[in-house]
Amino acid sequence: MDDAFAELAERHRHELRVHCYRMLGSFGDAEDLVQETFLRAWRGRAGFAGRSTFRAWLYRIATNVCLDALARREVTTAAYGTAGSPMVEVPWLEPYPDELLDLAAPDEGGPDAVVITRETIELAFLAAIQHLPPRQRAVLILRDVVGWPVPEICEALEAREASVKSALQRARATLRERLPRRREEWAATAAPSAEERALLQRYVTASRQADLRALAELLREDARQTMPPLNLVYEGRAAILDMWRPFLEGDRSWDEWRSVPLAVNRQPAAATYARRPGETAVTAINIDVLRIEDGLIAEITTFGPELLSVIGLGAPPAVV
Repeated sequence: MDDAFAELAERHRHELRVHCYRMLGSFGDAEDLVQETFLRAWRGRAGFAGRSTFRAWLYRIATNVCLDALARREVTTAAYGTAGSPMVEVPWLEPYPDELLDLAAPDEGGPDAVVITRETIELAFLAAIQHLPPRQRAVLILRDVVGWPVPEICEALEAREASVKSALQRARATLRERLPRRREEWAATAAPSAEERALLQRYVTASRQADLRALAELLREDARQTMPPLNLVYEGRAAILDMWRPFLEGDRSWDEWRSVPLAVNRQPAAATYARRPGETAVTAINIDVLRIEDGLIAEITTFGPELLSVIGLGAPPAVV
């Protein structure tokens, strides 16, 4: 690939990865699709006539790369979960580390800053848009997240204006049904608040101490916990505590619990590790991503420990 072209394209790698991540919900797939985007752009570089910005041209290519990938995907959301449990219905959903989101918009005043605001990168939003048909998803992301005008979307998708407007209307209606009730009150912030960080620290401390009572005080009565890709939903504080209790109070196969704060999808999160009796090494257990309402945990999305290496969050902490 020509050095000048590669350098120009590389400037947009991080925000294109976020765009592809939204389209597919998979952190691992997003990087592959960015590579495919750059390859298609290089092969079709003669067709860039300068009618749009280079950034917009790459977005157009990336969107169509994602649509092609979705057409190949055999798994559909209809095969999973139950109505009203969007996290369970999207078993391929993966978290995205905040430190990489920061790379997507280093200049808060730049045009790419809008693509990583919290309200459009939280897991609830990501799970909800996965229920949209691919072209509706593309239209919604390009219009409501990236901020493109309808005529530009029509050109990118080679679609008529009436078709794009209709797709946008249907997509917005679906989101209203799928998103949490209080989603409209979320602020377009870039990071968890001080109050949320403080609650996360309490969660981490209680997890380290295996303190079920302290953990119970952090949960809303109607809290929910899901564990993609497993088809499991724990509805309500009591159900969540009943699920945790054997591991925190009765399981003697682990000698020590460790919990480390993380930041993914602009949400407070924690990685949990445990040490077996007589061993010095710790084993990664899971990643918990928290959604907080009114100062309490409303939802916990629990991912497997393998994603710690997938999303580049490093090795387990050493036992001291």
